[in-house]
Amino acid sequence: MEINQMNWKEKDYWGLKEFIFLMVLEFVFVIGCIKFIIHPIYSNWFDNELYSGTFMGLTIAVILILGVYFIAIRPKKLSWSEVGVQAFAARYWKMIIVFSVILLFGAVLIVVLTSFVGNTWENSKTAAIQQRITFISFLIAFISAAIISPIYEEIFYRGFLYRWLRTRIGLLGAILLSSIIFTAIHIPTYNAMPVNFFSGVIFAVAYERTGSIWPSVIIHGLTNGIMVLLTVLP
Repeated sequence: MEINQMNWKEKDYWGLKEFIFLMVLEFVFVIGCIKFIIHPIYSNWFDNELYSGTFMGLTIAVILILGVYFIAIRPKKLSWSEVGVQAFAARYWKMIIVFSVILLFGAVLIVVLTSFVGNTWENSKTAAIQQRITFISFLIAFISAAIISPIYEEIFYRGFLYRWLRTRIGLLGAILLSSIIFTAIHIPTYNAMPVNFFSGVIFAVAYERTGSIWPSVIIHGLTNGIMVLLTVLP
């Protein structure tokens, strides 16, 4: 089934106001408040970094999805299809598989290359998963990384942000700037930032080619899920 894209690469319904409000929501409220103020509170509540991190991710997901709805969609009387929440043509499944493989191998290559300057693949997230490996902890980590994060991140960073940039600064500028912003929001997981940038490029290209966020959600979910699986393997 082909998608009615309404010339989305050249036109959208939003202005600078919506962009600024959503960027403030992300960089001031989510990063400044949720990550650095609320997350320590969650850590004290749960006494488990995996559980607190998952709950923080769910909190961020709710905030950003509601932000897109109340700032970009509802005031303009739009549907979720304007941020890419729509079906995609079956012929793109081949692209999804190819992009997933490229992302996995590219991520491994980036980790290997950056290891020569002291970078490692381990961080607080992988340490939290490995701390107490049980079926429940694996399931929580998998749902968080392979389902929750891909859905809200693709709606926000590709569905809204990439599209907003695409209509104003063109293809290359939108891919690079949206990927830089996507990388920056993963602070303080600094060692994963090169992979995050590469991932952002892949996800943006998938959205560019299909007009739907679901291919990038699938690629995002598949690769994150495999990374979680590799983390828990002995």
